[in-house]
Amino acid sequence: MKYKNPALTPEERAADLLSIMTLEEKVAQIDILRGVEYSTIPHKLNHCSVDRNSDVNYEKFEKTVGDRGIGFIHDSYTVPAVFNKFQRYLVEKTRLGIPCIFTGEALHGISFPGACVFPVPLGLAASFNRELVNKTGKAIGAETRALGMQEILAPNLDVAREPRWGRVEETFGEDTYLCSEMGYAIITGEQKNGEISRDDAVITEPKHYCIHGMPENGINCATARVGKREIEQCYLPVFETAITKAGAYNVMSCYNNIDSEVVLTSEYYLTDVLRGRYGMKGYVRADWGSITRLVTAHRTAANHVDAICDSINAGLDMQGCLDYTPEFWEETLLKLVREGRITEKRIDDAVRSVLEMKFRLGLFEKPYTDEKKFESVVRCDEHKKIAIDGARQAMTLLENDGILPLEKKYKKIALVGPSANRQRIGGYSSVPEGYEIKSLCYELKEMLGEEVEILHSSGCGIPKGVQAVLKEDGQPHLVEVYDEDESGSIEDAVKVASESDLVIFVGGDNNFTSGEGNDRSSLVLPGKQRELILEVAKTGKPLIIVLENGRAVDLTEEIKVANAILVSWFGGEFGARAIAETLLGKNNPAGRVPVSFPADSNRIPCYYSILPNHTEMMFEGERGARYPFGYGLSYTEFEYSNLVITKTGRNNFTVKADIKNIGKADGDEVVQLYINDVVSSVVTPLKLLKGFERISLKAGETKTVEFKLDFDSFKLLNKKYEWVVEEGEFEIMIGSASNDIRLSETVNV
Repeated sequence: MKYKNPALTPEERAADLLSIMTLEEKVAQIDILRGVEYSTIPHKLNHCSVDRNSDVNYEKFEKTVGDRGIGFIHDSYTVPAVFNKFQRYLVEKTRLGIPCIFTGEALHGISFPGACVFPVPLGLAASFNRELVNKTGKAIGAETRALGMQEILAPNLDVAREPRWGRVEETFGEDTYLCSEMGYAIITGEQKNGEISRDDAVITEPKHYCIHGMPENGINCATARVGKREIEQCYLPVFETAITKAGAYNVMSCYNNIDSEVVLTSEYYLTDVLRGRYGMKGYVRADWGSITRLVTAHRTAANHVDAICDSINAGLDMQGCLDYTPEFWEETLLKLVREGRITEKRIDDAVRSVLEMKFRLGLFEKPYTDEKKFESVVRCDEHKKIAIDGARQAMTLLENDGILPLEKKYKKIALVGPSANRQRIGGYSSVPEGYEIKSLCYELKEMLGEEVEILHSSGCGIPKGVQAVLKEDGQPHLVEVYDEDESGSIEDAVKVASESDLVIFVGGDNNFTSGEGNDRSSLVLPGKQRELILEVAKTGKPLIIVLENGRAVDLTEEIKVANAILVSWFGGEFGARAIAETLLGKNNPAGRVPVSFPADSNRIPCYYSILPNHTEMMFEGERGARYPFGYGLSYTEFEYSNLVITKTGRNNFTVKADIKNIGKADGDEVVQLYINDVVSSVVTPLKLLKGFERISLKAGETKTVEFKLDFDSFKLLNKKYEWVVEEGEFEIMIGSASNDIRLSETVNV
């Protein structure tokens, strides 16, 4: 049989295999099941994982897959020995022996109990470091494949411009260019630059195509009220980069409707753009529960059979896990083909994309995973080093009156707040198994020793929310049930603070106030955290605020009483260590906010590239963002000079500038380049990020930073919806933040 010949191309092998498949075997290849439901021993802490000693419930598995097989298995985070049992049945007991693809969640580490937990993507974005993100991707890919999974449902490439939305933490922020660059870095790392048959590479599935980060009122899955030009200029380019440049094969569709058209049933978005314009080679998968929402939420389908029919005909290739049982999905597809409502050619196209992927992965030659190798790969020293480095580089200093780094004069330090004795690692994380995640309280005690007394009182907790709500239609099933919060007494915390020389408040979010399904109407710190901060401040002791958060925060009152504010985001398993090192001056913070922090909860949207709408009419309150995109402080200072712009082509420029560390401490600087189209035929932002570099400078050292600008840097979508560079003046700006431009020059393009 030709399909078994590895000398042929994936396309040739898939065509041959497809020609001998029955319709029943075809629809099974575009189906998915949850492995945990077909295992004998579920994991005791994570109901999406399988115990290492589990066997396959062969009777149930055979009843579902028969001799047809199954395309994908999800939610079975376990060791290779268990994965191999599933795979062996499919290879040896089904008619054609087609192996499945094991898939898993891996936004900042594979969700296997005991895997390495890296900072959340928002924290990685705050680093403004492509190399760091690429290394993180390589580590995630290696751990995932070593465990026996070949596909991850990541990265999240939503451009997050609605701060109330709970999933901001999963994204790379509010800017199209930053999201594109970070998406490219992590995808090429995870996929090992397209060598996906390697035993340390996986295939990615960028999500949520194509607009999920601007839901109405910040409510997950809600309508995305954006115009066509904004979609083309701000949201689609991130996925275009992922597919055409980074080499992503597949995407996961979003829940939203755009101007009343549901993306899941849009032939324009799923077929014309993805396959026609971008040449995507793989498949489109529905997000969990999104097909059923065509009936229950959007009301564009009268029943679930119609919902499946509409989405498949538009260009969807397979369901997600929480829509329908494998039996209902496959029986419905068979019925629709036999009735002529879906052509068999359409099914063939979907199946072909799956088969080609399996051949590219090398699954027919190597269906099983080494059952011992994972022990030396998962959470190895190299990956832990990447994780701690990521946590350090994510540290973002918002305020500092000179109190940081801490001097040795403080001999009694009070740690208060709900996260002082608990490190928040972020959603879609693995269960810490075989190791303990250390808190800031622990890390400071270790670093300061007996010379400094550490006092602790949580003072208050962070609301835990209602777990059941998170399991309903369209919401996540990876719920960290182990993440129980602690409470405390504000009075006790004030007492501890009054007895100290210095107070460090540690708080922010948890997995019930940030993450999928955890949308908020206010950006004020949840629970009684603000009250605790204000009461502790009344003691008159110096106060440092440390935030472990997954979105922008309203700090209107906090900035009035804090001597310093440090944002660590959700720093993963080593977040607390990085915080301690930063407070003590062992790590000089250089993170930049990848999402703008509003002046208060009522001043949204506040993303930096919002179209100009200035008016001299009365406006109550503070304009703009408190901490705009790209903002962040350091323990040293940098001087910008010698801006040189050289035209090298019609739309091509080289931009150089010298950056000098004029402070006393070594540190990193994030140099940012923005462009302003001075006069344009359509309204354009006053600034758009078009380049950035994070550089390390010793005290007194100078480095030259160079940027390359081209057609893509200057283009816009004109009134005819054509991509053009309009002749005229462009202002090129270089600075330390979107609101801190140090050098600028106007050029004619």
